[in-house]
Amino acid sequence: MHDIQKRQKKNGEISYTARIRVKGYPPITATFSKKSSAVLWIQKYESDMKEGKNLQTVEAKKHTVSDLIERFEQKELPKRIANAPNLKNHLNWWNKNIGTYALNLVTPALITEFKEKLESEQIKKPRNGNLYRSPATVNRYLATLSTLFSYACKEYGWLDENPMHKVRKNKEVPNKDRYLTEDEIERLLNACKTFNLRYENYNNETYLFVLIALSTGARYSEIRTLRWENVDLKNKQFYFLNTKNGENRGVPITDLLCDLLKEFRKVRNINSDYLFTTKDGKKLIDMHTRFYKAIEVAKIKNCRFHDLRHTVASYIAMNGGSLLDIAQITGHKTMQMVKRYSHLTQKHTANLLQSTTDIMLKRTNKNNG
Repeated sequence: MHDIQKRQKKNGEISYTARIRVKGYPPITATFSKKSSAVLWIQKYESDMKEGKNLQTVEAKKHTVSDLIERFEQKELPKRIANAPNLKNHLNWWNKNIGTYALNLVTPALITEFKEKLESEQIKKPRNGNLYRSPATVNRYLATLSTLFSYACKEYGWLDENPMHKVRKNKEVPNKDRYLTEDEIERLLNACKTFNLRYENYNNETYLFVLIALSTGARYSEIRTLRWENVDLKNKQFYFLNTKNGENRGVPITDLLCDLLKEFRKVRNINSDYLFTTKDGKKLIDMHTRFYKAIEVAKIKNCRFHDLRHTVASYIAMNGGSLLDIAQITGHKTMQMVKRYSHLTQKHTANLLQSTTDIMLKRTNKNNG
């Protein structure tokens, strides 16, 4: 069954909306400027549906990448608090470049073409002297696109397969675990406190952000999305919710940090529940920009914000902490992920094994002596 409805807009423009209803399929519609086009559309797709041809092909032609991004941002993005800012940036780039394409036209070859554009495009905010996106960063953009198309396949049936499955990702150079020396930590914190930031809302805002990172090993996104309701100053606990691995965790607040947070709360932005917001309280602050300015002032080379997380984990290990201690504090999901710090615990492990052996063999050694 089908029908065509004629509509007239306020400006006098005429359009024709065609609708097809076939048992076993949800109704589909399309709008045309000419009735003849609507008739041809009905003839084509009604026949396909009656013959049992894949409706997803129809849906893929009907919806654009921009339609999919809009739906994803409304329904799915609010659930992904921890990495929402990165996803939003990636989605904006894809929307700008391939948003007008119908889903059926997004082929592996097309994605590869724009992957090459991602690699060759100069970025607005170079970091550590890098003018272009790294292979790992390009892979993150591709991963976002893959998530988007998987959403279209599983949630709405707009695609029958994810075109990203046939796109080759970049080979990433393994990151060397970089941790800051005590001297570098001192220089970084001094830079955060002393250098002039024209966008600074409150005193030592950047300093507080970096100090939280160095005191907890938390991820950038976890600190950036901290709410006051998740900062328990009475019991000295941070509560990081909806983290990257999908789990919640509590991390102790040190005495120094607790005192600074109490002072910071006195000048908090009453227009927002978040700790680090712009003056109008409507947006979260881009602390990456401030961090890299501080790194430049402190004259520290080859340092990413994520290296602060490695720094905390490394010092826990060197201070006698176990791999389990590291995992519990930093929120690593598996022990495999913290084994990278095992070499730093070797001295502690050797001392522990020696003292344990001495206790077990104390009586034997005494008798043999």
